[in-house]
Amino acid sequence: MARGRTTSLTIRLTENERRTLRAWQRATTISAGRARRGRILLLLADGMPITDIAATVGINRRFVYKWVRRFLEQGVEGLADKPRRYSRRVSPQPDLMEHHDMDAG
Repeated sequence: MARGRTTSLTIRLTENERRTLRAWQRATTISAGRARRGRILLLLADGMPITDIAATVGINRRFVYKWVRRFLEQGVEGLADKPRRYSRRVSPQPDLMEHHDMDAG
């Protein structure tokens, strides 16, 4: 029997959802993160405690709750990677480049 704190957080997967999440475990074309999220849900649906899921998957319990919540709100589509913010790289300061050019001449 599984050890750990019991939680009222449970999910029931439809057969189609379970099939999709199992396919993710075997797929080589999806991100490792998405496969990990699918594994979280499969383990939770099988009754494993959150603490054990976190240890098995290698993440913090907080993230287990995050992905379960997102699944409950948005379904399987909610487990997709969201686009990250674009971070603009700052080019070297123009005045430093001008000083360098004058010294070289």
